[in-house]
Amino acid sequence: MSMPDLFKNRLSVPVIAAPMFIVSTPDLVIAECRAGVVGSFPSLNARPSGVFEEWLQRLRRELTGNDAPFAVNLIVHKTNQRLMEDLELCVKYEVPVIICSLGARPEVNEAIHSYGGIVFHDVINDEFAHKAIERGADGIVAVAAGAGGHAGTISPFALVQEIRAWFNGPLALSGAIAHGNSIAAARALEADFAYIGSPFIATREANAAEAYKQMIVDSTSKDILYSDVFSGIHGNYLIPSIVAAGFDIAKLKTQAGGSMDFGARVDETGGAKAWRDIWGSGHGIGAVQDIVPVAELVDRLAREYQAALKRLCAEA
Repeated sequence: MSMPDLFKNRLSVPVIAAPMFIVSTPDLVIAECRAGVVGSFPSLNARPSGVFEEWLQRLRRELTGNDAPFAVNLIVHKTNQRLMEDLELCVKYEVPVIICSLGARPEVNEAIHSYGGIVFHDVINDEFAHKAIERGADGIVAVAAGAGGHAGTISPFALVQEIRAWFNGPLALSGAIAHGNSIAAARALEADFAYIGSPFIATREANAAEAYKQMIVDSTSKDILYSDVFSGIHGNYLIPSIVAAGFDIAKLKTQAGGSMDFGARVDETGGAKAWRDIWGSGHGIGAVQDIVPVAELVDRLAREYQAALKRLCAEA
C-alpha cells in the first residue's frame, strides 16, 4: 500500500470524504479537513463559474498545514464545457488533490503534475483503472457496488483484488462505507483510504435540504434504487425522494436511461431535476443514526476504526 507523503500525519482516520453534487461546499470541506479527513467538492458545485475561484481562495486562506489536504473533483467528460476553465484555476491555486471522473485525460493529469499535485481517478472496474494509470493518474478510487450516486456493480473484494494485482499506488475504496469497521475492512483489502459520501450528507455543515439529511437517517439499503434514468449513468438513489418527485418506481425499474447529461434531465411531471430533487445515497446508511456536526461524525468513525483494529489484533 502506498500512502503519499501529502497525507501522512495529517489524517485522524484514513478517509477521503467524497465530492457530492450540491451537497459539498467550502463549509463542509473545511469542516472535514479540520476534523482530519480529506474534504472534497465538485468544481461544478460552484456556480456561476466565477464562484469557483472564490471558493479556492477561501480554502487556501482558511486551511493550514495542520489540516488534512482538500481535493477538487473535475468531470472530464466532453459534456463539461467548464473543464479547461476550472482546470486553469486548479493549477493557479495549486489544488493539492484532484479527483477526475468520467474520462481519462492525459493533458489534465499533466497540468496537475506541473505544480506537484496528485491525481486520483474514479473507476468502476479494472479495465478503467488500467486506462487511468496508463494516461497518467497517480491513484485510483475504486467505486464498488453499494456506493452512493454513480456506482459500479462489482464487489469491493473482487475490485480491489483485481486492481492490487498490478497497481501498488494510492488506492481508495468506495462502496457502502459508513462505519469504522468498514474502514478497517477497506484497509484489510489493501486500500489506503476509505472513500465515504453518504454519512457526510447527514451533517450540520452539508449543503443539503433538511429533509434529505433526515431521509439518510431514516433509511437503510432497502430504500435505495439503482437506475440510469436520471443522468444516463447508473447510480444509487433514495426511493422516497424518487416517489416524492412523482416517479412510478415499478415503471422505473424497467425503464432504460438515455444519453449522459449532467444538467438538463427533467422528469415527466415537469419539474424535478436529478441533482436537486432525486437524492443519491449509498447502501451503508443504516449506520447513520443522527444528524451531527462533521467533527462528531469523524470522531465516531475514528473510534470505531481504532476499536476494530484492536479487536482484530487481539484475535490474531
